[in-house]
Amino acid sequence: MSKTLCFDFGNTRLKYALFEDDNLLTVEVLEQGDVNEITAAIQKHQPQKTILSSVIDHDPAIENILATNSSFHKLDHNSRYPVTTPVGKPETIGADRLALVVAATVLFPDEHSLVIGLGSCVTYNFLNRFHEFLGGSISPGLEMRLKSMNQFTAKLPLVKPDWNFPLIGYDTRTNLLSGVILGMSKEIDGIIDEYRERYSKFNVLLTGGDMGFFVPHVKNQIFAHPNLIFKGLYAISEYNNR
Repeated sequence: MSKTLCFDFGNTRLKYALFEDDNLLTVEVLEQGDVNEITAAIQKHQPQKTILSSVIDHDPAIENILATNSSFHKLDHNSRYPVTTPVGKPETIGADRLALVVAATVLFPDEHSLVIGLGSCVTYNFLNRFHEFLGGSISPGLEMRLKSMNQFTAKLPLVKPDWNFPLIGYDTRTNLLSGVILGMSKEIDGIIDEYRERYSKFNVLLTGGDMGFFVPHVKNQIFAHPNLIFKGLYAISEYNNR
């Protein structure tokens, strides 16, 4: 069996997934994402192929390690994709967004899909049935909103995200959670409804580290997939290793 390690370096979390052929076996969180951790992962799994999606300024030595020990691909605007990208400045498109729309083509080929990534930011990514990534929108993520209310006010505290809160907050903490999480849920539903006015039929895929806080509150029918980005990364790795 062929092993592939897919690395996802996001603004909040650094993770990798192990695939044997096209079967996702495990997802691991990296504490630092440094050379030592990457080397340990390579030694542990002995992959034939690796791919890196990074939206941060990572140590360039990591790429050298991956290239030395595997057939390595760095995801960027020069990569080959089974989708087309918006005109303009393709080099400015986040690698994570590209991986998400590619995953949508794998799961729902020849269908419209709206992929919503819930991480440091909320990204809305629309892919039509002709495999054209048309773009979308970006808004502040969960922790960004919670931190902003703490940083830009004199007395509001910084609260940790929590799924357990009432509609009508009874103290400052629950008021903040209700306002942010329910407010974002209504935003998500509203954006989906806007797309529905233009495209009557499409898939809605919800993913990202904060997905669990919103699944109970989003009213539209969705397909929730916590590891969607890794499905996309694996597909891109295969596409570029042909």
